[in-house]
Amino acid sequence: MSVEGAPEWPGATWIGILDIAELAADPEPGSGDSSGDDPTMTEAVCVAPASDGFGRARILIRDGLAPVHFVEAPLDDGRVRLPLPSRSAPGPDAPADIPLPPMSVVLCTRERPDHLRGALASLLLVDHPDFEIIVVDNAPTTDATELVVAEVSDDRVRRIVEPVAGLSSARNAGLRAARHEFVAYTDDDVVADPGWLRGLALGFSRSDDVVCVCGTVPSGELRTLPQAYFDWRVSWADNLEPRVYSMATPPEDVPLFPFQVGVYGTGANFAIRRDAAIALGAFDERLGAGTRTRGGEDLDMFFRVLVGGHSLATEPSSIIWHRHRSDNDALLSQARGYGVGLGAWLTKVAVTREHRRLAFSVLRRRRRAVARAGAAYGAIAAPPPEFLSSVPPSVGRVEVFSVLAGPSALWREGRRRRARARRVPASTHRAGQHS
Repeated sequence: MSVEGAPEWPGATWIGILDIAELAADPEPGSGDSSGDDPTMTEAVCVAPASDGFGRARILIRDGLAPVHFVEAPLDDGRVRLPLPSRSAPGPDAPADIPLPPMSVVLCTRERPDHLRGALASLLLVDHPDFEIIVVDNAPTTDATELVVAEVSDDRVRRIVEPVAGLSSARNAGLRAARHEFVAYTDDDVVADPGWLRGLALGFSRSDDVVCVCGTVPSGELRTLPQAYFDWRVSWADNLEPRVYSMATPPEDVPLFPFQVGVYGTGANFAIRRDAAIALGAFDERLGAGTRTRGGEDLDMFFRVLVGGHSLATEPSSIIWHRHRSDNDALLSQARGYGVGLGAWLTKVAVTREHRRLAFSVLRRRRRAVARAGAAYGAIAAPPPEFLSSVPPSVGRVEVFSVLAGPSALWREGRRRRARARRVPASTHRAGQHS
């Protein structure tokens, strides 16, 4: 993966991808050598280009589009020695065997032209037979986004403007503008894997009632300690097994289901059926970056999909690489935003009678499992010592205590939206907005 600067700490980790099939065909010496007496393993010495200054490598091993596992190993003079599993035959649900419906890709952005340029470049390389890219220019103050889109000479890309600031407003604008039934969302600080949309299509094929698919979001850059801390903190790429979640079959290993929404994925990589999203009320415009609540709109949508009686699939073969915040100020701001957004969403759950009753029911039925999960979290909550010298120790506390600001933020944002609705003529009100 490309990086945006030089490594800034001795443990900086180079990120790469390796396909087992390509490795088997590689005639370079050292590739495919036998590793010990285990017939299921091979060992490879791989070149890591542009890895000067990095001490370690993290490589995603894939079999076609299917991720096998992540491997971490030391880098030595731009080379890394990896133990690799032998290639297995593709299963009957391999992405090549499924229908590939047309998709609308919605990329929401606000005054970040450099990020947008890189994200668009990767999206144009996505391997899918029929897709459009809708760039939602959210509450623009300059023509920077317009100029970036104008640079792209591709009929698949178009720009629309959403004048009301807020990620949910932008997501809803993209939903209304989408020409296709399947709408995929991503951000402007990402690199899309070429198989991204094929993976999402595979997720939708896993069950007839799947209306939302969440893909994998691995770290695309680990050159600074703040990035490494965020990588340790989130779980966007921990699970490489596909799953389908529904209220009809609550998973035993998710004690707070369906409220434990962080296990499904994140707003940087998911897709939803357009008709289902509209029927659910679209995205709650009180939530999301650019509003007082600063986040929570993706959690809210995943939760409403499930309690609405639909299924949600997690699909590891759908990959979006994410560039985390690279400095402490941005890391603290992001932690604060996550906390406020979570608090706002929990407030929304608490004030909705049926959701509140469901929460009490889950706590009563799974009290012991919840207690065990809490104890386990407490045992691993302290960050690794290497972060303590450079990453502010207050990051975790900021996120936790920011949850307390969620109720007020939700109320104030709702009041602001209602005041704006009164000022806007009734003929311009848009369907699918929450108040």
